[in-house]
Amino acid sequence: MNPYRESRRAALWGIGVSLALGAVKLIGGLLGHSLALKSDAVHSLVDAAISAALLAALVVAQRPADREHPYGHGRLEAIAGAGVALVLLALAAAIAYESLSTIAVRHAPPAAFTMLIAGGGAFFQELLYRYVSRVARRTGSTALLATAWDYRLDALGGIGVLIGVAMAKWAGWPWADHVAAVLIAGTVLWIGGGLLWENVQSLIDRQADPELLRRVRAETAAVPGVLAVEKLRVRRMGIEYVVEIHIEVDETISVRGGHDIAHAVKDRLMGRIPSISDVVVHVEPSGGATIPTWTEAKSPGVAEGHPGVRESS
Repeated sequence: MNPYRESRRAALWGIGVSLALGAVKLIGGLLGHSLALKSDAVHSLVDAAISAALLAALVVAQRPADREHPYGHGRLEAIAGAGVALVLLALAAAIAYESLSTIAVRHAPPAAFTMLIAGGGAFFQELLYRYVSRVARRTGSTALLATAWDYRLDALGGIGVLIGVAMAKWAGWPWADHVAAVLIAGTVLWIGGGLLWENVQSLIDRQADPELLRRVRAETAAVPGVLAVEKLRVRRMGIEYVVEIHIEVDETISVRGGHDIAHAVKDRLMGRIPSISDVVVHVEPSGGATIPTWTEAKSPGVAEGHPGVRESS
């Protein structure tokens, strides 16, 4: 199945389930006088907004490259993710402020039925997490995986509401409901901070993870005529990756020979690693001066290599 189509389907499920849970929690929190449940409702509604933003980004990100966007539109996924993360941080701060500023205000204890709503919400959020996380790992979508963890943390927040309401109602601790709301706000802050960091890293072209780099090197080395991988850059473009690689070949072969090897490298990488959308191969003659390389562990400063043939078709 197309990874974008599968990711969009998971995002649609996230929107539907989160909207339904958010509405039920909000009504239950209002009728049952539970601030923690109302805060959890806001979290579920934010989950729906995250899924909607992700869905929109996935639709646009799948558009092919054009004259103005030669690398495609995949970065829109990271931009949308960063924007949602900022909204999450603002909402978390608002929830924490309201909870702490009203902790001394007397109000009716939460109704018992709010615990059933919180427990049921946690159950469905956990099911949603398991489904979306499986899709995210199959498709390689970090934004979808982060959203899945948001569902998991929302499930944990529902358990926190359940405990807080029980303590407020039967242990005689009316402030427990507020403490639970603060804990939920802290969870949202953690989610928002992680999402923002991950998407900013994608926007500034962080090198791909070591396992993908190892696979790219291994597949390239298996192409006949490739003597060594000199340099390697892998940038993330939404769900997919763009590879820029320098290979060493026999310095006595013709330009046509170097061209054919470069095409073979590109075809093998895109054929064997589905998450790679494009490959730019630079051909260098072997036996030249030693040049620093990008490695899995670090990315030192780039030194200029030998003049060579650049193959990017």
